[in-house]
Amino acid sequence: MKRSIPLFTAFLILAAGCVTTKPPVPAPTQEQIARVEALLASEPIRKAFAHVDADREATLAEWRMLTEIEAPSGKEQERGDVVEKILRATPSVEVTRDGVGNVIAVRRGVGGGPTVVVDAHLDTVFHEIEEVTTRVENGRLYGAGVGDDTRNLEAMLAMLRALDAAGVRTRGDIILTFTVEEETSFKGIDHLLETRGSEFDHFIALDGGWGGFTYGGVGTYWYRYHFIGPGGHTRSRTPPYSAALPLARAIERAYRIEVPSEPPSNLNVGMLGGTDVVNKKAEDAWFSVDIRSTDQAVLESLDSQVRAIAEEEARRVGMELKVDVIDRWPAAQIQGHRGSELVLTTEALYRAMGFTSPEITDTASNHSSAALRKGISAISTGAGPCDNAHRPDESCEIEPLYLGIKRLLANTVAMTGLAD
Repeated sequence: MKRSIPLFTAFLILAAGCVTTKPPVPAPTQEQIARVEALLASEPIRKAFAHVDADREATLAEWRMLTEIEAPSGKEQERGDVVEKILRATPSVEVTRDGVGNVIAVRRGVGGGPTVVVDAHLDTVFHEIEEVTTRVENGRLYGAGVGDDTRNLEAMLAMLRALDAAGVRTRGDIILTFTVEEETSFKGIDHLLETRGSEFDHFIALDGGWGGFTYGGVGTYWYRYHFIGPGGHTRSRTPPYSAALPLARAIERAYRIEVPSEPPSNLNVGMLGGTDVVNKKAEDAWFSVDIRSTDQAVLESLDSQVRAIAEEEARRVGMELKVDVIDRWPAAQIQGHRGSELVLTTEALYRAMGFTSPEITDTASNHSSAALRKGISAISTGAGPCDNAHRPDESCEIEPLYLGIKRLLANTVAMTGLAD
C-alpha cells in the first residue's frame, strides 16, 4: 500500500531543498590571534602605549589647534602647512609635499616587511566661516570638523610621537599621508595612488567609524538628467508643456524602482533645477540621481532602469534628454578580501583590545574605496567616536581617542611587522 506524504511535510521537504546557505564568514586563525596578543604584550608596544597616556594634554591641545585652522575642501593649504611643519620637526620621517598639496611622511622600516599607508584627509566640508572655535564640555570636544577628519589627523601625529618615544622599529615602511579634497573631488587620493600606489601593500583610511571597520566600498554613480523643451510663458498655448512635467513623472517612477537592501544599495534624487522666474515654462528642467551599491551588477541595473525611465518620459512629450555624468565610481570590492591578512589581523586586534563584536562591513565610501579599486588591500576606520558629522555642532568623545591612537599604532605595527 502506497503511503501519501502529508502536505505540510512535503512543503518542508521542498523548502529545505530550496534553501541556499551562505559561505561561512572567515575568522582570524589561532596563529593570527597569537601574533596579535604577543605584539600587545611586547615591551616596545607597551612603552608606546604608555607614551600615549602620558601625552594626553599635548594631544588634546594639538587636536584643538588643528581643528581651529579653517580647511574648506580645496583651501586646506594652511592646515597642510602646519602639519608639514610638525612633521619636519620629527627626525624619524622623510617629509614631502606633492603637486596637489598632499603632505607625505615616510617612516622607514629596517627591511623585509610590507609597506603600510595610514591616511587621513586635511579638508572639511565647511566653507569659510567666520571663525572655527572649539570647546570642551562634559568630556567632549566640540567644533566644526573636529571629527571629520581632524581627530584622525591628530591620531596619526600622536601615533608617530609614541612610536618614536618608545623606539619602535618596524620591518616595513610606514607612510603617513595627509590628503586634500576628500570631501569634494578625491583629487588628493587619486593623485597619490596614480603616482605612488605601486609602493603600497596595505592601506588604512581613517575617516569615520569607531567600533568596527570596512573592507570594501560601495560603487557610486552620480548623474544629472536634463529634459530640454521649447519653454515659453505661463500663458502661452504653445508649446504646451514645461520640461518640469517629464521630470516630475520620471522622478515619481524612479522612486518605484525596487532597490535591494541586500546587497546594500541606494537610489536618491537629491537636486532639482528649472527656470529662474515663476511665470515661465522650463526649457531645461533637471534632477540629479545618486545610485549606490556594493554589487556592480546591481549598480548597473539601477542605472539602466533610471535612464530608460528618463528616456521614455522625454519621448512621451517630444523633448530631448541630456545626461551629464558627475562621477562614476565602480563598486570597490576585491574578491576574497574578507579573508585577507589585513582584515583578519585587524579583526583579531580589535577583539584583543576589547572590541568584542566589531561591525565589519563592505560599505565604505572614502579613500579606502579608491585604494581597493586599484587592487590595494585596504580598510577604513576611525580613531574615536563622534557625532553630528558635517554639522557646525560636531563633537567627539575625548577619552576614547587615546585608545583609538593605541589601536591604530598596534594595527600599523602588526601589518608592517615589529622588528627584532
